[in-house]
Amino acid sequence: MAPSTVRRATALDAATIAELQLQVWQQAFSDVLPSEVVLADPTAHAASWEARLSRGGAVLLATEGSEPVGFAAVAAAPDDELAGEIELIYVVPRWGRRGHGGRLLAAAADELRRVGATSGRWWLPETDRASRRFAATAGWSADGVVTLSQLVSFLAFQVRVVAGLTVLAVEGSH
Repeated sequence: MAPSTVRRATALDAATIAELQLQVWQQAFSDVLPSEVVLADPTAHAASWEARLSRGGAVLLATEGSEPVGFAAVAAAPDDELAGEIELIYVVPRWGRRGHGGRLLAAAADELRRVGATSGRWWLPETDRASRRFAATAGWSADGVVTLSQLVSFLAFQVRVVAGLTVLAVEGSH
């Protein structure tokens, strides 16, 4: 197996990030996402990622060898100066079960700690049992908050999972 890495993405990675997201939507979420989302225009989608990356939005890109395999996006929580938020973590399904999700989650927590967050939260679709299990295994737990959110062009219930970033740093060092 080729070496796996996670690095901070730049605006030059926008098309790659967009392609990864579209692959995940098509391969993992086509049964729950509207067709206009799954079949989104890659060029327009890349432009939105380029805008975010140009503004300095924290996006992490995972690779295996030279092949991009997934990404994560993180930000400060809009309503809590000590919390950070994982906006999403996606790994293309054919690259799953190889540790990329765990590396992205660890790098996302590191990024949140770097900007001063002491806790993190991550909204996961209520129906996405695999991601919820993954988060629980990594030390994130549901805090009982469920919301109905606008996701792209449809509504979905999301469950909030939270973790203390200091605890995760200590656990990750073992």
